[in-house]
Amino acid sequence: MNQEFSLIYPDQRSARLAEEGKNRPSITDETCEELGLSYLLDLKNSSLSAYFTTDPEVMKYRLEAFSDLLENPDLKDALLAVFPILSDIVELRQLDSGAADTTESYLYGITEIELYVNCVEKLNAGLAPLKAKLKSRAFSAMAERITTLCESEYYKELNRKLSELTDRVREIKSITVGVNLDAQLRPSSAGVLSINAQPFKSGELIEKILRMNFKSDEYTCIAALVPFGKGQSENTKTALSYAFNSAINEVFKSSVKSWKLIVRSYVLDNTDFLIRIMPEMEFMVKGSEMLRLIREKGFPLTAPEIVVSEEPVYRAYGLYNPSVAEQITERIVQNDVLFDESARIFVLTGPNRGGKSVITCAVGISQAMMQLGMYVPAERMTASPADGIFIHFPTGAEDTIDRGRLGEECVRLAGIFDRLTRRSLVLLDESFSSTGAYEASYIAEEVILGLSKIGARVIFSTHLHELAARIDEINDRAAVIGGYPVDSLVARIENGRRSFRIERIKPDGKSYAGDIAAKYGLSYEKIMQRIEAREGGSEE
Repeated sequence: MNQEFSLIYPDQRSARLAEEGKNRPSITDETCEELGLSYLLDLKNSSLSAYFTTDPEVMKYRLEAFSDLLENPDLKDALLAVFPILSDIVELRQLDSGAADTTESYLYGITEIELYVNCVEKLNAGLAPLKAKLKSRAFSAMAERITTLCESEYYKELNRKLSELTDRVREIKSITVGVNLDAQLRPSSAGVLSINAQPFKSGELIEKILRMNFKSDEYTCIAALVPFGKGQSENTKTALSYAFNSAINEVFKSSVKSWKLIVRSYVLDNTDFLIRIMPEMEFMVKGSEMLRLIREKGFPLTAPEIVVSEEPVYRAYGLYNPSVAEQITERIVQNDVLFDESARIFVLTGPNRGGKSVITCAVGISQAMMQLGMYVPAERMTASPADGIFIHFPTGAEDTIDRGRLGEECVRLAGIFDRLTRRSLVLLDESFSSTGAYEASYIAEEVILGLSKIGARVIFSTHLHELAARIDEINDRAAVIGGYPVDSLVARIENGRRSFRIERIKPDGKSYAGDIAAKYGLSYEKIMQRIEAREGGSEE
């Protein structure tokens, strides 16, 4: 059988390109952690960053598989059922690596084959009833592969021989050892006379009475049985164990070793792919569990329309942050975010805790989920693959004696510029907040001009309202250098309350501040009323 089967790559070519680091965007585990995606999709057997792709065909292949998992919960259960078995096989191999050509090694080999057979049978039992329902190429091929394997004559013969061998091995309850003595009655040599299916019994009288069996036979000792190792030094016990194991090894060598090698070779050729795709199965299962949780809460998921074009595309309607969705049960606020010919860069302003960081991360998470081949958290989404997602969020842990926090921010941002192309997605959240508004606005404007020249898709979430107010001037400068246009997004305040609505409008730094001031009684009118009320009270 072809061993190149994969749940996440449609063919050997795409798998090979990924292995070579091609068709792989620059999306690191640190980026996933900053976005909150690692929390949503926590993997134990691999790194999330290993699954990102820029290949639309790979994304579509995985979307089919996720659809099967979402529509058929029994499919997830079938995969989960074999996880413990595959983990046992991996652990057994690690133990076996240090026990070559010993009885222990032979028994490990037999146990490994048993585990594989059990794994295949469990998968077949879980997948066979679902075959007619499966629509994805990945799981249809997996189900067919397992069925073909189980129905093959060699596999049936393997099961029969394995059963015979394991029965023989597990019937062994004792060995008969012959010991030659020298003239001083000291052991001079020893060997195994037979391997027995019965244990030896003590020849002590009290034990015969308790057993009510006074007859002697070849399995009744002429003296009491003594626990192995009792009263013996460690050297003596080691020497005896070595002698026994050596003798047993000789007995097993001819009958088990050759059989083990042949069968193990067959097993590895036909079923070792299950070990190889175990991390892929975990990725698919945990990804589907995350999507199912979101769907069960009533939040929308959509298969993104993946486009390949010269100009980067991102249009999301009804977008929301799944990290927020996972924590709430009420209705979630959804927003539209569209990069287009009139804006490749957005400066996002608004009140603190008004949803700026949430929507900034939502854009990054949706792009990342698309490039994992998953459904995305939106009503509709059309996007082109990004060659990297680069984030510049405040860390609070970058202070150094040499540069200070602002210096560290600038160093990190300069490193991002070294890797950017116009197909990148850049997310900046409260960058340069470690310095004063004048210096921060100056640096931010220079950064935006550089991003405009590159043409990357950018959201710059900031408290710098002076920066947003200068967008027309920034666009004038961008036009001179052939840069792409910049526009503004605003997190709205409505009736003095945060609405978490993000709108593409001109910013008015005073409007939402006025709403907040009025809400808390700090508008000019409210303040004057308080003063007048106080003065009136004092006159009385």
